[in-house]
Amino acid sequence: MQFKLPTTATAPFCPSEVQGTVAVSPSAPFWKKLLQFAGPGLLISIGYMDPGNWATDIEAGSRYGYSLLFVVVLSSLAAMVLQCLSMRLGIVTGQDLAQLSSSRYSPMVARGQWLLAELSIVACDLAEVLGGALAFHLLFKCSLTVGVLLTAFDTLIVLGLKGKNFRDLEAIMLGLVATIGLGYVIELALVQPHWPSVMQGLVPSWSAVSEREPLYLAIGILGATVMPHNLYLHSSIVQTRAVKRDARSIASAIGLSRIDTLVSLTLALLINAAILILAAAAFNATGHNQVTEIEDAYKLLAPIVGTGFAAVLFAITLLASGQSSTFTGTIAGQVIMEGFLKMKIPCWQRRFITRALALIPALIGVSMLGNDAVGKLLVASQVVLSLQLPFALYPLIRMTDDRTLMGAFANRLPTRVLAWFLFVAISVANLWLAVQTFGWIG
Repeated sequence: MQFKLPTTATAPFCPSEVQGTVAVSPSAPFWKKLLQFAGPGLLISIGYMDPGNWATDIEAGSRYGYSLLFVVVLSSLAAMVLQCLSMRLGIVTGQDLAQLSSSRYSPMVARGQWLLAELSIVACDLAEVLGGALAFHLLFKCSLTVGVLLTAFDTLIVLGLKGKNFRDLEAIMLGLVATIGLGYVIELALVQPHWPSVMQGLVPSWSAVSEREPLYLAIGILGATVMPHNLYLHSSIVQTRAVKRDARSIASAIGLSRIDTLVSLTLALLINAAILILAAAAFNATGHNQVTEIEDAYKLLAPIVGTGFAAVLFAITLLASGQSSTFTGTIAGQVIMEGFLKMKIPCWQRRFITRALALIPALIGVSMLGNDAVGKLLVASQVVLSLQLPFALYPLIRMTDDRTLMGAFANRLPTRVLAWFLFVAISVANLWLAVQTFGWIG
């Protein structure tokens, strides 16, 4: 029995030709099929460990110890639910969220969604510029302004990837994520956290966020966790797998991709938790509870841990974090541009435009505020991201609820209730974060 798709669409992003190019073997053993579907979730997970997340996790750990660790866990669980919806939408319909939004909404609404999605990519890229610039500053002792300018050359890296197939890109991302993960394993071994306190921090506690400042920071963690352009991206890159269009094959693809998503985002969860645990063990436990800047964390690590290697490793993982997010931001930009505008441009041009737009506020901020600009601009970039999120969540949940679009793969009642609860909770929390950040109340 064939599963009928609603409509067909053009190939989804910059390397448009990669749609359906990763072969899958229906008769292969389960573990082999699982490896064939592994990869898209890894690219998505990179957005959950970018420099913006570092800023919120470091401040949370240094100021409140392990008490906000449960917020990292709950935020990551929410991200898993939403990314699984995005993945299922792409596999079932054969279209991505941008393409579907363009075809199902009026031109004015779709254009508004495109502008907001582009803004979220530029905001995210601003965090990568700042993270990369700070990493260069820490590793090579150059000024932050020089570091910002050095990040412009990542366009050359994108050019160097020309001609690579999608599995090559996934392998490169795996290497960068492995660098970040291994770095934090070593750093935690050097710092030696108090693990019973870590376990206690995993238990949800209202008292931990009952006051204004920790609640503000907790919402900041939530806002930095689920990135709107990642929802567009995931619905597209899952289509790189060549899946037969019958209901059984689609169901199998959803199941295998769900495992890929959950494992990858669990890895991102562990890395984000490791950042907070490192800050709690190295700073809060030693009386340094006002470390709110990434640069301050770098400077304090060596004397506290007793070896400069920990600080250098910290800077290397920061650089890997910024560079890995750069790649996925480029692909997300192509998905959004092609889906909403039906426009194709070379990847390096897309990379150049996005980076140029991010460099402007970074250079202005650094020139006016100096090193203090990094923390302030990182927080501002996360607020901008948080404001865009509901505009991607709403169509995603509506579409996956739609039985005429999704057929038998539409959301069931428990999933529907959970998804809309997350939409309301995240929207209210992000609005509160934005209001508090800009000082409109209180």
